[in-house]
Amino acid sequence: MNIPDKNTIIRFFRARIAILDAQLALIMFLIVSTGLITLYSAGIDFPGRVEDQIRNILLGFIVMWFAASVPPQVLMRFAVPIYTVGVMLLLAVALFGLVRKGARRWLNVGVIIQPSEIMKIAVPLMLAWFFQRREGKIGWHGFLAAIALVGLPTALVVRQPDLGTALLVGAIGFYVIFLAGISWKVLVGVFVAGIASLPVVWSLLYDYQRQRVMMLIDPSSDPLGRGFHIIQSTIAIGSGGITGKGWLRGTQAYLNFIPERTTDFIFAVYAEEFGLIGNILLLILYSFLIARGFMISQNAPTVFSRLLSGAITMMFFTYAFVNMGMVSGILPVVGVPLPLMSYGGTAMVSLGLGAGILMSIQRNRRLHQT
Repeated sequence: MNIPDKNTIIRFFRARIAILDAQLALIMFLIVSTGLITLYSAGIDFPGRVEDQIRNILLGFIVMWFAASVPPQVLMRFAVPIYTVGVMLLLAVALFGLVRKGARRWLNVGVIIQPSEIMKIAVPLMLAWFFQRREGKIGWHGFLAAIALVGLPTALVVRQPDLGTALLVGAIGFYVIFLAGISWKVLVGVFVAGIASLPVVWSLLYDYQRQRVMMLIDPSSDPLGRGFHIIQSTIAIGSGGITGKGWLRGTQAYLNFIPERTTDFIFAVYAEEFGLIGNILLLILYSFLIARGFMISQNAPTVFSRLLSGAITMMFFTYAFVNMGMVSGILPVVGVPLPLMSYGGTAMVSLGLGAGILMSIQRNRRLHQT
């Protein structure tokens, strides 16, 4: 048995690392590291959270590395099957899914899965494939078909009910349609129709969803109930001031005033401890992440890879914007995690998959140029 020498091993690992995009990987590393530092403080009363999150990060990294090694052509080949399986799983959830806390979102297939998470990637994959096949000859009927492809899974997720995930799936699908070149006249028409349908949409919302919107307008109307989340998170953000109270010194977190402080409201803990300066630095990191994604999208060699990378980049933006807006009290509480910082394995894996696809598209572009 031949044992590989040192140089062979080094070349092997360099080849594996070369699959990754160095700039995107560095930005993600900085955000993830910031998240672990904040999670240590936020989860000091939850033993094992940091260790569990490190495992989640490693799993996300493995998924990212695997996705980065898969050429975009292979992704395009599997776009329709992935979308179809995702929709079938959503239908299975509607028929015999598991009910937890009043919501039917999970499916037992030997392991407990949440099929709606699959659609965050399956929808842009399907739409990018759809527009690639119709490159240069897309008409209004094609855009209507694309809207239907987005609307079906979005409606199934709304029915669970999971408004936060439904908004993400719908938004990601909209980004692909927008980047594909839909007419501004159609967009204005859709916007007007959306405004006109608000009374109907309001009547279809569940009571707790309506109350979340009302709490956004006036959280003080129920300060110890449904308005508690917004009030306490805004107090934490404001009390951080310019420079923050310092790491491990956030009183709102340690006195258990911030709910879900290791998951959806981790930004409130971070803002209290690191203040406005820390917030600006975090926003810069997310801006670099999004800018790098758009650079990859701009240089993508095909319609499929351009639309897919653009939608994934906007997915990162939507995660960050909605979470920070929710915690700051300018958007309703919809249960969207802060990307790469909030505790949780599902979001870490889906975001790692998205980042891996971006790296695959960038790597494929380099191969085209050589």
